[in-house]
Amino acid sequence: MSNNEETNLKGSPNEELELPELLASSETVRAMHETIDTEWDSLRRSACQTAAGRALWKHVVKDPVAEILAGASYLRSLHEKMRRDHINNAREVSGVILAVRTLWFDSKIEAAIGSFGGDKGSQVVLLGAERLTELVIQLKKLEVGDIGQKIQVNAHKTEDSGMDARAYRLSCLKDSSVFEVDFPDLLQMKAALLSEVMGSAKHNGLTMTAKSLIRVAADIREKDWLEKLQRCGFVPEKNTVWVLEGIIYYLPQAEAMQVLQSIASLCDLTHTVLLADFMNQSSTELSLSTFHFYSDWPEQLLPSLGFSHVKLSQIGDPDAHFGLMHDPLNLFNKLRKLPRSVQTHPEDGTPCRRLYLVESSGLPGQGDS
Repeated sequence: MSNNEETNLKGSPNEELELPELLASSETVRAMHETIDTEWDSLRRSACQTAAGRALWKHVVKDPVAEILAGASYLRSLHEKMRRDHINNAREVSGVILAVRTLWFDSKIEAAIGSFGGDKGSQVVLLGAERLTELVIQLKKLEVGDIGQKIQVNAHKTEDSGMDARAYRLSCLKDSSVFEVDFPDLLQMKAALLSEVMGSAKHNGLTMTAKSLIRVAADIREKDWLEKLQRCGFVPEKNTVWVLEGIIYYLPQAEAMQVLQSIASLCDLTHTVLLADFMNQSSTELSLSTFHFYSDWPEQLLPSLGFSHVKLSQIGDPDAHFGLMHDPLNLFNKLRKLPRSVQTHPEDGTPCRRLYLVESSGLPGQGDS
């Protein structure tokens, strides 16, 4: 398969972008996105960039409201990046890593709920915090392959409780209570946009697929976030899936460990599943002022906190592929072929910057076995 053939399979745009009618016709929606564009800082606005990625990779990510949550400016921006990548025959088209990662988290959430054995009282917690809504890594002009082809990789790694609609799009949540923990203004804007969507003629059949949805205004950098979650109805004794997507590496070491320890402590009470992505140390060095926490070996860290089972994947692995990572010379397939202890790529001397997708779980009593 040639690079062009693979790119076409990925759904790169070959036509002009058509904005949804609600974005073009609703003054209310336009006004809300104007507020986002003019008043939100770049990290909060990046939640809309994430939604744009889901919207423009809709042939693999099923999110019926992603376009409205993204807004016109972010849809146009990503569409143009994808078009340029297509023209330049890039090995990783903009947004593909977001698509892979979204599909990985979706599939693992479904599997985790299934592991609860039909429990109709399970909980899913999507964790976020102020200014922890987007990681965009741009690895510019990396030398890859024997012919030294230069590519640009845009790897969008994002926290999904920001402008995500999992509670409206995942049928596996029908018996689960979903808690979205994030910054108040982001939660309020998302709720207002969804209200407009559900009131429109095109989306008047849109309904929530989760059993219930509770939005919790809390900052996971603060020690009281778990207490606030419980005040909103979270029950520590109920089987729970915890989702930390695009978050943990923004936190300082002590705060990141506090979050992980708080979740791990619940393994003593009930069946607890943690789904998270971790940077290795080389990845955090892309921006020392932005990225702080890292773990080169999450499968060793998490058991030390109380999780009894840990499985780690990298982009391109059998469970983190989804038919979108065919090219053996793309950055992620090249990295996963190297031992994880290797810090510098032997072909070109570049740092081995890795993103680990990690699923871990624990049950009462297993930590003592």
